[in-house]
Amino acid sequence: MKKLRFIGIDPNTGDDECPTVWYDEEAGEIVIQGWKADDELRTACRETGSIPDSEDGVRLPARMVPILREACDAAEGTDVR
Repeated sequence: MKKLRFIGIDPNTGDDECPTVWYDEEAGEIVIQGWKADDELRTACRETGSIPDSEDGVRLPARMVPILREACDAAEGTDVR
């Protein structure tokens, strides 16, 4: 079973427990759970490249920037945990 290090959750999340950020130490990857992109956002994303069937866009609120920074620090090995 995959073990992820919990980094943080949207501080304004309600009962839906989303968006959330983890760090997969084994794979060296940041894992993000967010709101699915709608067709308008997907179209805008495709202006710079395709979105393969195995991928999708997700949305995170800007208030989660500190959580994303912490995940990036973990990925770079610069976190202090």
